[in-house]
Formats: sequence, C-alpha cells, structure tokens
Amino acid sequence: MTRGDRTEHLIGLLLGTEEDWPRAFEELVRRLGAVRHPDGTPHTLRTERITIEPFDLRATPRYDLVIDRLAYWYYHPREWLKKAALMDDVYLLNSPFTFQSMEKHAAYCAMMRLGLKVPETWLVPYKHPLDNARWAYTAAKYNRSFDLDAIAGKVGYPLFMKPFDGGAWVGVSRITGPDALQKAYDESGERLMHLQASVEGYDSFARSLTIGAETMVMRFRPELPMHDRYAVEHDFLSPAAGSEVLAISKLVNAFFRWEFNSCESLVRGTEVHPIDYANACPDIAITSLHYYFPWAIGTLLKWSAFCAVSGRLPPLDTDTRRYFDIADREDLSYGDKLAEYSRLADEHFETERYRDFCATSLADLDEIVRDWVTSPDFDALLVDTVRTTYPAAEHDRFVDHFRGLLALWVRDNAG
Repeated sequence: MTRGDRTEHLIGLLLGTEEDWPRAFEELVRRLGAVRHPDGTPHTLRTERITIEPFDLRATPRYDLVIDRLAYWYYHPREWLKKAALMDDVYLLNSPFTFQSMEKHAAYCAMMRLGLKVPETWLVPYKHPLDNARWAYTAAKYNRSFDLDAIAGKVGYPLFMKPFDGGAWVGVSRITGPDALQKAYDESGERLMHLQASVEGYDSFARSLTIGAETMVMRFRPELPMHDRYAVEHDFLSPAAGSEVLAISKLVNAFFRWEFNSCESLVRGTEVHPIDYANACPDIAITSLHYYFPWAIGTLLKWSAFCAVSGRLPPLDTDTRRYFDIADREDLSYGDKLAEYSRLADEHFETERYRDFCATSLADLDEIVRDWVTSPDFDALLVDTVRTTYPAAEHDRFVDHFRGLLALWVRDNAG
C-alpha cells in the first residue's frame, strides 16, 4: 500500500530540546479525531516522537510525514530524512536537500538574483586558519591579502557583522567604525562572516512565520526580552508593505521548498528590506510567541493533515529557472515580479486546494483550538513551560503575563 492509499497516518516529530509545542501538537491531534478526505473517506492521524538509531537504507519508514526540528545540526537524522524522502515518499517539513541554503549565504544570493532589496552584503574569509593539513599550502599560494576597512567603506557604516550560517542572533555585531570592525573580526575565529549594511531609521521590523500555505506577519522588537519581542499589533504595516512582506515570505519558502520557516524584513517608508529568511528551526515557543502560539500550532496541524490526508507528494524538485525567468524580464516592474513570484508560490503550495480542504475536512479545527486554549490541559502546559524557563521567583509573574496574552487571543478569535 502506498502512502496515498492509506487512511491511517503517522506523523513523526524529530525533536531536540523542545517540549511545549510538541505537547500542544500531540494534544490537538488527539482532540481532532477523524479527518474526512474530500471523497468522504475518514482518515486518522497519530503522532510519535522519533528516536535516533541505526537504520537499514532499504527499510520502509512507518511515517507519512515528519516535522523536523533537529537535522539542521544533527547529521545522522538528516541522512535518515534524505533516505526517507528519496526512497519512501515521506513528506518532510523541511526539505533536507536545501539545508545548505539555510546557512543564509545562498539565500541572500538567490534573493538578490530575484531582485529583492537585500542590503549591501560582502563575505569575508576566515580570520583564523581552519584545522586542515592543506590550509597552510593553499592559503600561501592562493589567498590574497585584503583591506577589511576598504570593504567596510564600500558597505558603509553602520554595518552588521554576522555569521554566514548563524541563527538566534549569535555572533552578530552592530559596527559603527574601524576599531569595532577589527575587534569583531578578530573575535570571529573560524566562522565565516558577512558584512551587511544596516538599514538605519527603519519604521518596522517584521517577522513572518510561514507554515505551508499560511503566513503570520508579526511586529518584532529585537531590543526587548524574548517574552515581549512579538507585539500584539495587527495593522502595523501599510497595506502595500504588508503585501510585500507576505509575498517575499511566500517566495522564499516556495523557492527553497521550505514549509516551516520564518523571515525577517525591515520596513523603511515604502521600502521592504529582507535581512534574514532562512531558519531551519523557526521559533514557535509558547514563551515567545504567546498570543500567536495557538495560530502556529493549529496551522501546523492543518498543513500536516492536508499533506497526509490529501496525498500531497513531497516536493523534492526545485523550479529555480522558472523564478529566474521572471527575474530576467525587463518588461516587468518590481511589483509585477513579486506578483508573478506569488503566483508560482501559490501553485507550489496548492493554496486554493489547501483552503478548500481546511473549509471542508477541517471545518471544526478552529473551534477545537479555541476550546483547547481555554482548557486545564493548556494551562498546565503553560505553567510547566514557565517553570522550566524562568527562575522560581518569576514564575507567578510570567504565568500571569502569558495568561493575559492568551486570553486576548481567545477574545479576538471568539465565534
């Protein structure tokens, strides 16, 4: 029996240290019950946390779909994912074949090629030698000396130095002059670093979380503590800027075949500058997303159910040339190109088919999510997460803080 013929679907969770959202997802799957295929056939979903062990390359996995939060740094499960995709048609969130693009460098290059307003960016060599016996000979023969200050002058101050493969703001420095530049470079060690122009005087920092065919655009305040960074502010962008941020998010994910990713853009006036859009493990913690957490878990379940029940095939191929053909058209404006990119993205994600599926096969899910958020089970999850995240003296304060934000979500999504 092929995956498309089955009516029982096992969703595998490939996890690292996370506990909050997996518990939430597992509980929603239990509450969901049978999901009817558009032809009327009832389908059931189950979840299982995947363990890491030796595997036979010819063994058939039991999973229809895997939500991966681990393989971006753990190579053994990454190779299992590749095998499962190539040999067994297991649906993966995300594709392991474009992980290298999640190092951000390739993503910058691709989006520049497509005409996005990425700030001026340079890649500079390692400060310190790699641990490789061939380094000294190769460096002596082929590495050219360079003037770091001159490159910074071309980028322009202020600028950011940040790892080409980084995440979570680790190793990122805002630099205003040559002395700070040299210090940051000296401290970069064996990490490859980008120098990227700062977008000064921006009006809004938008972070958009995309899960399958849906995107939530949120106002992000990186200068605040994590529990306050996502503002509950729905109309912080103009309609034009909001549409552009949404189009860019859809484009990035469809282009690289990512279905669980977050993008960051700085909006200054009418200009949208994407600065980070490759996150193999996007933040969905209840203690950071708070108000938006129910949307994220509900949408993750919607997309997982759609892919498993409808028999959507895992998209292993990329359509790079189709996007580049649009980018190369001189008769199209930037807005026209974004519209064409969005059309390709909707085609890739089968957006219309997905919406129809949600309206019919998952018509009760939004109500299930609301009931769950007001349940003792959800409150227990919240309390447990706060207790494992914050010092004991702050537990009551943070429990009340998050309860208030989630009560606001319930009010805003009633009926």
